Amino acid sequence: MAHDDDLHVTDFLLETDSLEGFLDTLADHALARTPAADGCGITLSREGRFLTVASAGRSARDLDEKQYGLDDGPCLQALRNGEEFMVTDMLGEQRWDPYPAHAVACGTRSSLSLPIAAHTHTAGALNLYSPKPDSFAETDLTGLRLIAAQATGAIALAQRIADAQEFANDLETAMRSRSIIDQAIGIIMGQQRCDAEKAFGILRGASQTRNVKLRDLCRDLVTSVGGRPPQDRGLRPRP
Repeated sequence: MAHDDDLHVTDFLLETDSLEGFLDTLADHALARTPAADGCGITLSREGRFLTVASAGRSARDLDEKQYGLDDGPCLQALRNGEEFMVTDMLGEQRWDPYPAHAVACGTRSSLSLPIAAHTHTAGALNLYSPKPDSFAETDLTGLRLIAAQATGAIALAQRIADAQEFANDLETAMRSRSIIDQAIGIIMGQQRCDAEKAFGILRGASQTRNVKLRDLCRDLVTSVGGRPPQDRGLRPRP
């Protein structure tokens, strides 16, 4: 069974072009394989806030949002503790007051929350809701745990891609700064008849004296000599 689910998840990944689309598909799949449930939501934490980034069925989004407003509930417990939480009957549930009464008023009697990306800064939960009590007692959790694991892997991959892009952007900025500094060093070498090391020392000293960033000082120098702002040509060999 797990092998079949692996094939399905691979197909889902190939058919979607965004993390949100992939998680929407996982929510649909989780709901489809849990007939007792009428709603499924995927919650993620971002910068201290909780968001339902994917949902399927009719009940999940409202119940998720209620827990966010209370800052408590089985969804957030699973997210924070990295543990599964099953509520057999909201009607007799004493935890997370007043959430259970709200769930009953919305027509939900039981729920199941599984952790996603536990103990990371993008931790989340896969949440299933049912209008009947004790709906998940006989549920085969293996497939649902696999879906939660696939969501964890997708989030980790997305984070690595984002980190790599940030690094690439930082590197590009550094390359452009180096290019402008190199141009300014060349100007000082020509004006002072000195080598590159001394020219760089002159620029650095002027930067410290004027309390101006070295890159900005060099840009102003190149602009004043060339009559226009310098062109960012990327990294060039250091003199």
